[in-house]
Amino acid sequence: MNKIARGIITPILTPMYDDESINYEELKNQVERLIAAGVSGLFVFGTNGESYVLNEEERRSVLKTVVEQTAKRVPVFAGAGFPGTKETIRQSLIAKDLGADALSLLCPYFAAANQNEIYSHFASVNREVDLPVVIYNIPARTGNKVAPETIERLANDCEHIVGVKDSSGDFLNTQNYIVRTSFRDDFSVLAGNDALILDTLVNGGAGAIAGCSNIYPKTICSIYTSFLAGDLDAALKAQRSLIPLRNTFRYGNPNTMIKCATRMLGYPVGSTRAPFNGISPEGIEALRKVLDDGKRLGME
Repeated sequence: MNKIARGIITPILTPMYDDESINYEELKNQVERLIAAGVSGLFVFGTNGESYVLNEEERRSVLKTVVEQTAKRVPVFAGAGFPGTKETIRQSLIAKDLGADALSLLCPYFAAANQNEIYSHFASVNREVDLPVVIYNIPARTGNKVAPETIERLANDCEHIVGVKDSSGDFLNTQNYIVRTSFRDDFSVLAGNDALILDTLVNGGAGAIAGCSNIYPKTICSIYTSFLAGDLDAALKAQRSLIPLRNTFRYGNPNTMIKCATRMLGYPVGSTRAPFNGISPEGIEALRKVLDDGKRLGME
């Protein structure tokens, strides 16, 4: 319980109107909806928050809105990772000034980086920014992987680095993160793949940053709460209930599918910004069937 990064943390959507301007009232509504559902934290500017298509003024306004609406009820994690160390530090300090409780930082991306460069990048942020940091490992998007050995070095040397989200899809990598950081009671290994939440918990992880919790926050939170209560059957049932939803991701970008599904549930979150907003008619129909089935099963 001494871990700031634990339980189910939602990478909250950035709601938009049809003209792609930001719908701040719905953003506030989503904060309330997610907290009421029992999430343990909100992550602003995760992949599902579309930070990659927001300008700096929008990022400031969105983070400020979430921080103020949350009002310290749960921690707010701010995504502030950029390819360069200097810009990452600058954006991290902005997030701190706006009231973020912690940071989530992507591995440097676009240009290839070796492990010493990756270590130096995060160690520099640790020296300059007095906020807890969760490293975000998603090599399919960044082109660079944070190796388990590097996570161990950072956990050993950097007091502000308190966790890692593993979206590699390689569960052996997640297990290595858990084993190599077990010497720190305050260090969290979080699933970044919603299909691996229970596996991560069973192996000693602390929870997940779960994109699908924008759609089914109560169901996904129940994986964590059932696990803590020792009810593995209920946790497994909730985990398996996500399979049909995740199978729809073959029809489009996962964050596009998640935002579309949330909208189809009746929340006016809009579409993802162009050009990342295409879903085929087959994808829409698949989502509709999954959501109808989920409703019959009581998923929410």
